[in-house]
Amino acid sequence: MFYLNSVLLAGNPQQGGGGMVQLVMMGAIILVFWLFMIRPQAKKAKEQKKFVENMQKGDKVVTIAGIHGTVNKINEDNTLQLEVSPGSYLKIERSSISMEWTAAINKAATAEKK
Repeated sequence: MFYLNSVLLAGNPQQGGGGMVQLVMMGAIILVFWLFMIRPQAKKAKEQKKFVENMQKGDKVVTIAGIHGTVNKINEDNTLQLEVSPGSYLKIERSSISMEWTAAINKAATAEKK
C-alpha cells in the first residue's frame, strides 16, 4: 500500500507550486536577457547620440565607411560637410560618424604628440 501511494504522488510532478516555479524562471530569464543584451545596447546608442550632437567644426572624425576627414561645416538638416583633403568636401549624414573609430584615431594622434 505504501508503494502504491508513493508511485501515485511521484507520478504527478505538477502538484503544488510547479506553475509558480516556471513563472519565476521565465522572469529570471527575461531579467538576464535585459541586463546583458538590451540595457548595454541602449546605453551605447545614447552615447553615440550625445557624441554626434557634440561635434564641432575642426573635429577629426572617421565615418562608419572608413573615410577620415575634418568637420568643416555642420548643417541644420543633420548633415555635415567633411573635408577629406584640402579643398575636397563630402556631404554626409551626422549619424554616419563612428564614435569608436573617431576616438581611436584621436587617441593615436594625442599619443604621437607626447
